[in-house]
Amino acid sequence: MNLCDIREIRQIMNVFHLNFRKEYGQNFLTDKTVVEDIADYCCDMCDRDSTILEIGPGIGTLSRELAERYRRVIALEIDTGLIPVLKFTMGEYPNFQVINEDVMKADLDAILADAFAEGGKVSVCANLPYYITTPILMKLLESGIAFDNITIMIQAEVADRLCARAGSKDYGAITAVLAYYGQAEKLFTVGADRFVPAPKVDSTVVRIRLYKQKPYHPKSEEMLFRTIRAAFEQRRKTLPNSLCTGFGEISKERLTEIVVACGHRADIRGERLDINDFVALSDALYDEIHG
Repeated sequence: MNLCDIREIRQIMNVFHLNFRKEYGQNFLTDKTVVEDIADYCCDMCDRDSTILEIGPGIGTLSRELAERYRRVIALEIDTGLIPVLKFTMGEYPNFQVINEDVMKADLDAILADAFAEGGKVSVCANLPYYITTPILMKLLESGIAFDNITIMIQAEVADRLCARAGSKDYGAITAVLAYYGQAEKLFTVGADRFVPAPKVDSTVVRIRLYKQKPYHPKSEEMLFRTIRAAFEQRRKTLPNSLCTGFGEISKERLTEIVVACGHRADIRGERLDINDFVALSDALYDEIHG
């Protein structure tokens, strides 16, 4: 079974009376080398004892490669119509399990409880639609689940934002928040012509290596994320002006003093601060509010 063959993909869709669902961002890979590379990269050294949480398996193109390499694959598929397809394409893999749930509503702790109980690492592998990339990524990061790696294929410009450096035009709130949880790296780009139907833009595969122990220790995570959100809410404004929106209980004059006390110019913009800077600033704001 070659699920990268366009003719076979269309045949399966016809047999099961399915159409590509634009609302779910269904674009299926047709390049076997790309699929194999993603499967290899999603775990360090292709650690075969790992469990993979796959989000959006589609017809099982990547699922088959993951099941060949790793101990267990647990796939979350929102499209009910694809469940019988996956039972057909993945029937020969007893280490594959599909759950018909929306990842945004799924209880990931319960779903992965057995995998963690049995030992071994748990990583995430997903081809994410651009419109829901950030919400899904934030759910994974904020879940507190000890994922080893998160490997995602996403719209190229979104990948640029995730992996941007402080001070660059692509750097934003999601970049700073992600840097708190781990290190993101772009692995390779996948052209739009490697999918059916072809999307309008290229995609990039990004791997996020999550910290086992975070190197940053803010006085309050809630305050850290509040600070980051406020800093980018009006990114064309100076940092003190931006912070006014998120910290109405502190005067602009005092916010300016705090920014300067943290070693920055009064006219600096939030996009110039890296995660270390945001931790220091959020701690200063925490002290200002809580005494």
